[in-house]
Amino acid sequence: MAVPAQLEFFLDPSRCIGCQACLQACTECDTHKGQSMIQLDYLDRAYSTQTAPVVCLHCETPTCAEVCPADAIKRTEDGVVQTARKPRCIACNNCVLACPFGVPKMNTRMNLMMKCDMCYDRTSSGLKPWCASVCPSQALAFGTREEMMRLRPNARPVNAFQFGLQIIRTKVNVMAPRDWPDEVVDVTAAMYEPTIGHDMLDDIFVNIGDEV
Repeated sequence: MAVPAQLEFFLDPSRCIGCQACLQACTECDTHKGQSMIQLDYLDRAYSTQTAPVVCLHCETPTCAEVCPADAIKRTEDGVVQTARKPRCIACNNCVLACPFGVPKMNTRMNLMMKCDMCYDRTSSGLKPWCASVCPSQALAFGTREEMMRLRPNARPVNAFQFGLQIIRTKVNVMAPRDWPDEVVDVTAAMYEPTIGHDMLDDIFVNIGDEV
């Protein structure tokens, strides 16, 4: 069964409070075998204590799958990029190195690449992923686009990211300020231009607004 078309996953780093509830809940997903597929990162510890959960954004054209020499990484018809298939994964780490978002992790004990698959056993039946179910601030949310826009009037979802000359579109939405000028987030500018970078991080991750 496919994920109901009207339900989408939303990531809003500005709402993260660093409680780690998502990390603990992620281990409960049957497809993860007790492993948490979420990591919690500090945005810039020199400037802020703000944290952000890192989950797979499920690219429309997943780089991890494109570089896999064993064809072990599959994308479902409804756009969920899954953990590598055990019988095919050769633990080469190509996917780990290639992902622009730094998501895939190699489980060396199992010789298997494992990553967030959006709790596919749940979302394919219309249920929320475990992380979105327990997040007290709804930094991780699962619902309709209309509902998200209504609940967060100062923000809007973005799902296109530019790395150099490449634009990557994703199934997961990242919430940006409502007046964000572009449909695409230029990640390259944020990484390599200090002034642009801090302004961009502030806009997306910090200053979405108290009303959100």
